[in-house]
Amino acid sequence: MTSTKSVEQRMAAAATKARRDNDALQAVRDYAAEKARVDANTSRLRALRLEKEATEARAAAELAELKKATGGAPKRARRRKPSGMSA
Repeated sequence: MTSTKSVEQRMAAAATKARRDNDALQAVRDYAAEKARVDANTSRLRALRLEKEATEARAAAELAELKKATGGAPKRARRRKPSGMSA
């Protein structure tokens, strides 16, 4: 014969096991959701970085082409110190 306490203990143990199983499943879902969020953010930031690098590369190429077409960067005119003034 099984006592009432034994049946109650088994029911409590089954309920505890079910709660643990649900907690474990929820933890896996939370982990997967967080990983998906991080991966999406990483992809977004990577796309922004690649776009920025491409824009900078185009600007550098245009500048190089402009310098090549004009024969280099324009030179600044030197300012002479007025004679008679010493520093």
